Amino acid sequence: MSKTLRLILGDQLNSNHSWFQTIDNSVTYVLMEIRSETDYTKHHIQKIVGFFSAMQEFAKDLKSKKHPVIYFYLNNEDNLQSFDKNIQQLIEREHFTHFEYQLPDEYRLDELLKNFCKTLPISTSVVDSEHFLSTREELGNFFKGKKTFLMESFYHMMRKKHAILMQGEKPLTGKWNYDGENRKKLPKNHSPTPPLVFNNCVSEIVLEIQKTDIKTIGKIDDKNFVWPINRKQSLELLDFFTTECLALFGSYQDAMTPNVWSMYHSRLSFSLNTKMISPLEVINRAIREWESRTNEIEYNQLEGFVRQIIGWREYMRGIYWNKMPDYASMNYFDNQNKLPEWFWTGKTKMNCLKHAINQSLDFAYAHHIQRLMITGNFALLAGIHPDEVDAWYLGIYIDAIEWVEITNTRGMSQFADGGIVGTKPYVSSASYIDKMSHYCGSCFYKKSIKTGEKACPFNSLYWNFYDKNEDKLGQNPRIGMMYNVWRKMKPEHKAALLSQADYYLKNSNEL
Repeated sequence: MSKTLRLILGDQLNSNHSWFQTIDNSVTYVLMEIRSETDYTKHHIQKIVGFFSAMQEFAKDLKSKKHPVIYFYLNNEDNLQSFDKNIQQLIEREHFTHFEYQLPDEYRLDELLKNFCKTLPISTSVVDSEHFLSTREELGNFFKGKKTFLMESFYHMMRKKHAILMQGEKPLTGKWNYDGENRKKLPKNHSPTPPLVFNNCVSEIVLEIQKTDIKTIGKIDDKNFVWPINRKQSLELLDFFTTECLALFGSYQDAMTPNVWSMYHSRLSFSLNTKMISPLEVINRAIREWESRTNEIEYNQLEGFVRQIIGWREYMRGIYWNKMPDYASMNYFDNQNKLPEWFWTGKTKMNCLKHAINQSLDFAYAHHIQRLMITGNFALLAGIHPDEVDAWYLGIYIDAIEWVEITNTRGMSQFADGGIVGTKPYVSSASYIDKMSHYCGSCFYKKSIKTGEKACPFNSLYWNFYDKNEDKLGQNPRIGMMYNVWRKMKPEHKAALLSQADYYLKNSNEL
């Protein structure tokens, strides 16, 4: 008799997948909580708990619909703690005649499963995860023969392909991108809508993790886990975002404040990256809300959100599959420094970094500008090795899966790819941070001072970065103005800035 075993990875919790549309007792699904996934980097406790909770909920849902399911809990006696060993064991024990899996999103797992299938004595097949709006190869084909992979061009193509916010071949309003209208600082007395959080009890999972020697970072309230752990909660969060946050999302998507942790951001990335919800349903829900409230929701708010989902997210995945595995070792500036110890504790006198890191430790979350222009900005200015930065971002954020993390980190944030993703390094002095946040006013360091005891480290490190990398960046047209300013500075001013930066770099753990 034919018996099929189908593997579901922890980020493949797509209940609308064609696999699940019919019930077949000859097909068994398997999900696994395994050490090879908890241990490849040091993860936030909320990240491990979030994945395990969502996987358990998904397995429960499949069982309630009468699908045969095998579930390996973390501490099961027969759990061999890796995909290949557990699958091999099941095939031999249960006499399966066929093995299937969905295309993984990580290169590491793609290679593992491809190579493993070659060793199996039974037939195997692989299917699409039926989640993304572009294929793995689509970006590479679109930019074939081009030296630069401009996201905006890809975004236009995706809008046309899926007829999203289009009028024929033209954008709905005649304009593709409203990014210039989406860079407002949060007004001082403005209180953003409090976030929708869930009160999931995850104490049993936390207890199981504590029985092991798994190393984690961050905090967790095991009686009130705030993240969605199933499709129902994910859809509730989507509804909350579109009804309560979308109207101001675009305007303040780059703003930062120590007073609230979520602003008007959707916080849907964990639900999306585990595939509990799909990018198309997220976009369509936002568009429906805008269509029903055009007098309340300006178009720039909607377009900024749609661009994040159909543009940036799909673009980063395309870059990943086009450039891996070489992408994982790129280090354009040959940066070699280690992350300061306070990246793991939040104990720094720099208010912006203290807040962004502590928020990350508390919630396994920070929004894109906190990641790019606070933690990422500092790491690049301080010459941190991209491997160190990768490991930190991959571990600390609940939505961090390599395909989306590494392209944002090595590409957009650290410019370690030499300009594949970004046309210039995203670095700034204190002036940008002050312009977009409420961090600087209460900081130990002074935003306007460049040298001396209370000088903001971002100021001298900024100019040191440009001086150190002039051979690689001096001809970049997007930053030529900065080099003009640097070259016109008096020699004694330059020397003082470089000396200050050198002191901070040598004493980075004390900042």
